[in-house]
Amino acid sequence: MQRIRSKDTKPELRVRRLVHSLGFRYRLHARELPGRPDLVFRRRRKVIFVHGCYWHVHDCPLGRVAPATNAEFWRNKRQGNVDRDARNLAALAEGGWDVLVIWQCELADASALTQRIRNFLGASA
Repeated sequence: MQRIRSKDTKPELRVRRLVHSLGFRYRLHARELPGRPDLVFRRRRKVIFVHGCYWHVHDCPLGRVAPATNAEFWRNKRQGNVDRDARNLAALAEGGWDVLVIWQCELADASALTQRIRNFLGASA
C-alpha cells in the first residue's frame, strides 16, 4: 500500500501533458477543494479528476477485478473510495464547480480524450 501513489501517477501525468499541449493552464491538487482535484481551472470553475479503474471501481474489465486474497477488506476499501468520490463530486457541484472524471482506461484513445477535454474546457485556451 505504501507504494501506491495518490499524486503524479502515470495516467495523471499523461492527462497533464495533454491538457498543457492544448494550451490550457491549471493548478494541481487544490487543498481547499473537496477531494483535492488533480487539475483545477479556477477562472473556468472546472476541475478534472484522473481515476484509476481498479481503485475507483470503474465499469471496465480492470475495474471489475475482484481481489483473490483478503477480499472483504479490499471490497470495503474500494467501496469507501466510491462513496468518498460521490460525496466530493456532490460538494463540488454544490459549490458551483464543473467536474470531469477521466478514467485510466480512457487514456488508450488519445483523440477521443482530447476531444472530450476540449469540449469540457471550451475551445479557447
